[in-house]
Amino acid sequence: MTEETPGFDEKPDVPSGATPDDAEPQAATPSTEEAAAPAGDASAVQTAGLTAQLDQVRTALGERTMDLQRLQAEYQNYRRRVERDRIAVKEIAIANLLTELLPVLDNIARARDHGELVGGFKSVAESLETVAAKMGLQQFGKEGEPFDPMIHEALMHSYAPDVTETTCVAILQPGYRIGERTIRPARVAVAEPQPGAQTVKADEAEAADDKESGGPDEG
Repeated sequence: MTEETPGFDEKPDVPSGATPDDAEPQAATPSTEEAAAPAGDASAVQTAGLTAQLDQVRTALGERTMDLQRLQAEYQNYRRRVERDRIAVKEIAIANLLTELLPVLDNIARARDHGELVGGFKSVAESLETVAAKMGLQQFGKEGEPFDPMIHEALMHSYAPDVTETTCVAILQPGYRIGERTIRPARVAVAEPQPGAQTVKADEAEAADDKESGGPDEG
């Protein structure tokens, strides 16, 4: 009977020249294609996410740009409106001031017509007229010009044989304007053509034509 030596485990036979590790089964190693596939999917997902974020940023940038352009346009309109209102207020203030000075200018004109504009008063009066002109005040109204109810105010009316339309024959008070704005119409005396004068002139013109043509035809 064979006796077993206690304390020693039996080991499988190992071929000569092989290491003990060769006897153990090796774990399966994944191939290169299998390792690269998950990495490629992750990169594609990350790229898609970045593209989506970039599109969102571009959309937000476009919206902010449009808001900025709209605000800029509103600001430009505001500036133009404020400038227009400022000019209008300035013109109204100047017109009100010069309107209050018109009686003074009328007195200066009457004093000049009567030869009373002399000495220091003449110098002050001329300075005042110069300042008014620099502020844009213009005088209008002349004898012989056609009557225009938009700029003339007729205070006297008469007939005259030597006019062919309603005409200003006397300027009682000159008119004044600032630019295109009339602040006082010219107060004038007007004359209209004499009633029947046009008929007489037409008859005279017809008679002159007949005389030049040798008179009426004789039957």
